[in-house]
Amino acid sequence: MSEVVKVGKAVLREVAKPVTEEEFLQHKKMKHLIADMKKTMYAENGVGLAAPQIGLSKRIFVADCNEGFDVYINPEWEPLDDSKVIETEGCLSVSDLYGEVERYAHVIVKYQDIRGKRKQKKATGLFARCVQHEIDHLNGTLFIDKAITLNKR
Repeated sequence: MSEVVKVGKAVLREVAKPVTEEEFLQHKKMKHLIADMKKTMYAENGVGLAAPQIGLSKRIFVADCNEGFDVYINPEWEPLDDSKVIETEGCLSVSDLYGEVERYAHVIVKYQDIRGKRKQKKATGLFARCVQHEIDHLNGTLFIDKAITLNKR
């Protein structure tokens, strides 16, 4: 299990590097990384975990936001409409704060699975929020950068 990197570490502010075709071919290594990320996320009681949060600058996140566990590699998202919602968020890398963040209510996420196959899913509710939050991590953005309110835990 990996240690979750906390705010202040440079890797959390970098744009993560894409996973290459060569890395997809290293299937055992990829499976090991995903298993570690899954174990770390559940051990920390998270609903999502991006690779930069364990110190790895790669465009990968894992999530279980009431949709079952899945892996998202080289993900991108776009809104399905203009509707937005404000909800409370926290983050494993910013464990002492939580706050309200405005996000799109309905998005589509396009990504690759562990074998490199291209997929897409529609996301609403907590899953839509999770997708946006985790892809923000891959772009060097933390929820505290977008929070309307911030509170100490």
